[in-house]
Amino acid sequence: MRCVIARFPFDLTKREVEHSMSGVTPEPVTGVAVTIEQRVYPVMQVGEVITRQNRRDFTTGEMRRALTRLGFTCHEAAPTRPAQAAQADEGALGW
Repeated sequence: MRCVIARFPFDLTKREVEHSMSGVTPEPVTGVAVTIEQRVYPVMQVGEVITRQNRRDFTTGEMRRALTRLGFTCHEAAPTRPAQAAQADEGALGW
C-alpha cells in the first residue's frame, strides 16, 4: 500500500513492517503506540525504522494514519501512575 510519510511515498505492506520490526527492542512508550506481533512500540520508533528517516522529519499523525491503513492497532500509551507524595503528618508516620 502506498503511504506518504514526510512528503515521500513509500510502498509498504504489513508483512514488511512486521519483518522490519522483528528483533527491534521497543522503547518506552510515552505517546501514541502501535502493537506489532504482541509488542508495543512508539509509532515514532516504527517510523524511523521503516522509513530510515529522522523522527523530526515526520509526525505522529502521519505514522498513525499509515500504520492504521496497513492494519495495525494504534492506541494511546497507558497512563503512568504518579509517585505517592510523602506527607509528614501523623498518619504517614504511623504514630
